Amino acid sequence: MNTTNGLLWPFMRIGAMFISAPIFSASSLPVRVRVLLAVLTAWVLLPVLPQPPQVDLISGEGFLISLYQVLVGLAMGFMLQLAFAVFIVAGQSIAMAMGLGFASAVDPQNGVQVPVISQFLLIMVTLLFLALDGHLIFLELMAESFRLLPVGTLHPPVDQLKALAYWGGYMFAGGLLVALPAVAGLLLVNIAFGVASRAAPQLNIFAVGFPVMIMAGFTLLVLLTPALTDHLARILMDAIGLIRRLITT
Repeated sequence: MNTTNGLLWPFMRIGAMFISAPIFSASSLPVRVRVLLAVLTAWVLLPVLPQPPQVDLISGEGFLISLYQVLVGLAMGFMLQLAFAVFIVAGQSIAMAMGLGFASAVDPQNGVQVPVISQFLLIMVTLLFLALDGHLIFLELMAESFRLLPVGTLHPPVDQLKALAYWGGYMFAGGLLVALPAVAGLLLVNIAFGVASRAAPQLNIFAVGFPVMIMAGFTLLVLLTPALTDHLARILMDAIGLIRRLITT
């Protein structure tokens, strides 16, 4: 096996995945550590990888193969990133319903401001992901991708690319399903306050309703937390199934 080609192209795919996948792409993880981890992973996989194509790296075909490895790695990490974004969308829906949409914090994973409820759900989901060995499953799937989609393949199926595009809509649908119990409960509280304001107009609904909505929101959030494991497992299974479809030639 050509050691240079056999190590460089897997390194490109694995490194691109580390750039886009959650946890691995966190800003708290130094770039040098990510690069060393990608090199180490590629070196460990080198003896079991299929024979790479005998193509000159400094050529048009070599450039296309290198570009394709980067795109495959980015796509795999991006699909997992969207799976985590489901809970960010859910947290935003819950925060807006309970009146905490203005309370934002910087997400260390993506470097953008998200509601504190989204930050809480994201931290919980990240801990569950690590506890369920999701990072090891994802690395195993990355290793399997070199068998299902060998280095040198340059014709991605159109159906798989369409599925990748439709996966973005799953982020909003999944977020709505995760947040639906809490949002529905907060809606009932709003309806109750509406009835109370009509029955007793002298009641200052703004002074009473805001703290009650926050208390009700946190109560529903505590009740929702045990179900996060089931939601995460279902979403990860869907993401892994889509990744397998993408890397299957």
